[in-house]
Formats: sequence, structure tokens, C-alpha cells
Amino acid sequence: MGNNYIERNDNPIKPVDNADKFLGEHLSTSLRLDDEQRVKVLSPGMLVFKRFVRNKLAIAGFFIIVFMFLFSFVGGLLSPYNETQVFTHVGMMQKEYASVTHNNQFRYTVAEGKQYNDSVHAQFILAKNRGDSFFTFNDTEYFIVQEAEDFYRIMQVMPVAEITNFKGIFAVHPKDGFAVSEDLKAAILAAIDSGESKFEFEGDLYTVKSQNRGYVLGKAENAALESMLIIDPAEKDFDIGFDFKYAAEKVIRSTDSGTFSVHGENFKIDEYNEMSVVYLLKPSGEKVPYAIVSELAVQPSSPEIFLTIDFKAAIQKAVLNGETSFVFEDESGSKEYTITKLNNVYTIKTESPTHLISMYEPPSEKHWLGTDGHGMDVLTRLMYGGRVSLLIGFIVVFLETLIGIILGGIAGYFGKWVDMLIMRIVDVFNCIPFLPLVMIVGAVMDAQDVEPQVRIYYLMLILGIMSWPGIARMVRGQILSLREQEFMIATEAVGLRTSKRIFKHLVPNVIPQIIVLATLGLGNIILYESTLSYFGLGVKFPYASWGNIISAVSTAYEMTNYWFVWVPAGLLILLTVLGFNFVGDGLRDAFDPKMKR
Repeated sequence: MGNNYIERNDNPIKPVDNADKFLGEHLSTSLRLDDEQRVKVLSPGMLVFKRFVRNKLAIAGFFIIVFMFLFSFVGGLLSPYNETQVFTHVGMMQKEYASVTHNNQFRYTVAEGKQYNDSVHAQFILAKNRGDSFFTFNDTEYFIVQEAEDFYRIMQVMPVAEITNFKGIFAVHPKDGFAVSEDLKAAILAAIDSGESKFEFEGDLYTVKSQNRGYVLGKAENAALESMLIIDPAEKDFDIGFDFKYAAEKVIRSTDSGTFSVHGENFKIDEYNEMSVVYLLKPSGEKVPYAIVSELAVQPSSPEIFLTIDFKAAIQKAVLNGETSFVFEDESGSKEYTITKLNNVYTIKTESPTHLISMYEPPSEKHWLGTDGHGMDVLTRLMYGGRVSLLIGFIVVFLETLIGIILGGIAGYFGKWVDMLIMRIVDVFNCIPFLPLVMIVGAVMDAQDVEPQVRIYYLMLILGIMSWPGIARMVRGQILSLREQEFMIATEAVGLRTSKRIFKHLVPNVIPQIIVLATLGLGNIILYESTLSYFGLGVKFPYASWGNIISAVSTAYEMTNYWFVWVPAGLLILLTVLGFNFVGDGLRDAFDPKMKR
């Protein structure tokens, strides 16, 4: 056999299998050029996604929309302010401090324990003008006693007895245990015989009034004083009651020495700074100003303000001299007061610290975009306004898409008279003038005082109902071209219900076009809402939307000086509409690349 032999190799070379490395990538290990597995297979959705992300404008629009959502929905939660929070600051402002009138009306002072109000006062005026001595209000009788010119004492008459005086028979029948003495009977009989309606007895005033065949004896008690003279306290704690005013006016209208006493205290009327002042005479001989007597009614603008005697003297002097301003110095320093006259009323104004609304404050560290005309933070209003505008946009698009898919799908599938009927309805809606309709609805809601939140719902409903015809036409056209294809013949052969054929097999094939239309429509709806709100037909104050934020700045002066209110809102509307348009165009090109050619 020779030396020729075959050597056995116990360690052969093992082939390497790289199939596991490409598991799941649909790649073939074959080297054949016609092997389809060598090409990576992408799903239709992935193809659309890759085409979309290659579109730079579409990606820019996507990021704009994401930013708007974060700004509107998350920003409102992070903002330290709320949508309707009004900011104020303390500043100086010309405010009414007091008013002065030449008094030509009766003013009343009520006696202690008596009921006397404006209604009784009105009845007194009527009775006085008629020249009556009695008047009645709520079954209570009042007696008018004239003390002097323009000075009356009103007495409330309480019936105390009934009197019989018939054919020589005279009898007095007391009420509620009232004691009638012989002397009082004699005084009653004398008043009846003389025809008098009143008489005095032991310091009390009694009235006799005929009733049926007899008389009623009434005892009069002080109820109020009616006078045109003004008597005000000189100090805040001093009390000008019925007794004091009655005694003071009696002395003022007499020729006495000007002194009188009330409740054990002595008073004297004297002049002070050309005013009549009632002084309290203390046992030590000191004279303390107690009340001011004047024909001028000087009233403070609020109960917290008390006008001193010196201030009233300064006012009276300035008014009588026809001055338009005066300076008064008190414990807090000198202050200038201005006087304006309207009809018979003098208004005293001065610079006073007050809480003012921070309107149109420029951007600052506290308010990054300043405040608007209502003193609200502009940045916060923009956040909440974006939330409203975006929500309206999405809800309206959802509503119009839903109506359009249902009616368009039915019209496209059934055709014939169904298609004709629905298309005529579409024509009718296209012929309705949108803006006049919205103006009419807005005017009706204004007349009915519809709440702002309810107006938003009506706005979304109107926009949704008026915007569906375009989507319905598109869906109908697509379904007309798809319903005769093989897959629809197969669905008919297997006996699927009509609703499943339309909404499970036909409509899904139209979804790409619907997505594109809905995305482009979002920008239009936001523009519609902003325009309507700008004209006052959309979202109403205090709710914010980008449209009514711009409409709050309506004059040329405001637009040029308060740009920080309307410019940011306009930019947000511009960016949002551009973002949705960019995304819509990107989706259209991604679904149908031939459209770019």
C-alpha cells in the first residue's frame, strides 16, 4: 500500500451561525440578491412616522403644541396667582371728605323711647302743607305743635279715656286704669264747651277729638322735633338728644340771655369763628364747646370721619366766601381741600391714602408680564386663557369630526336618496351666515344674562354644529371610492352588519385624512374663538381667553402704551395656529408623499 494514508482530524472547524444576532430584524442569511428577506420591512405606521420626523416644520409645530399644553395646563397649576385675582396697592387719590348744603328741609330728632322714622316724617310734611294739626300713621295719632317758625314739636297722642257729653250728661270713661280727677274733668268740659282741640293740665298736654257721638281724650307725649336748624355735636362723644335740642332751639329763637339748663347742666350760646356755638359751663367756670348751630348741613363722607368744630368753621367760612379751596392744619399737619359745587351741594375733596387697583402695571419681578386693566396678572391670565382656547378647540373638533364621520359615512355607503338628502343638509349648513348667527345668539345671551361658563358651552356647541359639513363631504367622497373594492365585497359575503361595514372597515381607511383635517381644523377653531371673544361674542369676563385678553385693549393709547397685555396673547395665538398647521401639513405629507410632488 506504500506510505500513502489519510490522517484523521478529530477537531473539525465548526460553522458559525449568526442567525440569532439578527433575530427579530427580518434579515436573511442568504447571499442571494433576489431574497426579499435581505430588506428590512417597516409597518405603514412606522413609515408614516419616519416621514413625519424628517419634516423639520412638522417637528417644530409638534414642539410648539407641546409647549402650549405645558404652558396652559401645567403653568396654571404652578402660578402663585389665580385667574381672577385682583392686585391692589396703597396710593393717594382725590376722595370726597365731606359735603355741605344750605339746609332747606326739615330734619327730625326722635325723643327717647319713641318710634319715629322717615315714613312718619313724610306724613308730617303732608299734614303741615295741608295746615292740619293732626295726622295718623299706622293707627297712631300724632299732634303737631308749632314752637316757632320752621320749628315744630311732634307729639304722639295716646287715647286714655272716652267722653260722653249728650243732652246734659257728661261722663269720662278711663282706659287702662288712667286716673281722672275732678279738676281734669272740669278742664275737659271747658275745652269741649269752648271748641278747643287741646288743653294743658298740670304740665301735660291733652287733646280732645270728637268720635261718633262722643269724644276721645288723648294724652300727648313728645315724639320728635322737626326743625330746619342744624345742631351738631362739637366732640365725638357728646350727645345731642331731644331734650338738649328742644331747650337750645327755644333759647335760640327767643330773646333771652342765651343760657339754659338740661339735666342739671348749664349751657350758653356764644359766637366762635363766626359760628354760633353752644358751650357747656363747668362749675370751675371753664367753657367747653358742646354743639355747633348752623343753617349749613355739613356731613362727613363716612361714619369713621368726625368733623371738628375748627374744621367746620373753616368749611363754613370758605363756602360763604365763595372760595374753591382752603388749607386746614390739624394734628397730622396741613392739608389742602378743594370745594366743588353742583346745584346746591358743595363737595369737599382731599388727597387721601386708599387702596387702588394695580391697573396696567409694567412688567416687573412680581408680575413678569405686568397687569391688565382689571389689575390681574397678565401671565396667569394667558395660562388660563390658553387652557380655555385649547379645550374649546379640541372639543369642537371632536364634535364636528363625530358628526361628520357619522353623516358622511352613511351618505357615502348608502348613496342614492340618502346621499342626496344628507348632501342637501350639508348645503343648507354651508349657506347659513356664520357671523350673523353668532352675533344674534350672543345678543340673546346678553339679554338673558347667561353666565360666562354657560356661554362657553354654547360657543363650543355652535362652532361644532356649524363646522361638520367639510368633514362629512370628505368622508363621503372617500367611502364612495372604497365601498366597491374587494374587501367590502368580502364583508358583504360573510354577512356583516351594515354598521360594522361602515364604521369597522370603511371609516378606518379614512382615518389618515380625518387626522389631517382635524389637526388643520384645530388652528381654525382657535382663530374663530379668539375672533369671537375679541368682538365680545365668545368667552366673557372674568374667564380668560386669548381673544378677550386682546379685546380688553381697545384704544390706540392702550395699544401703544400697554403692549405687554395684547402682544403676548397675539403671539400665543399665532404660534399655536402655526403649530397645528405645521403638524397638519406634516401628517398630510407623511400619509401621502405624492402630495409633495
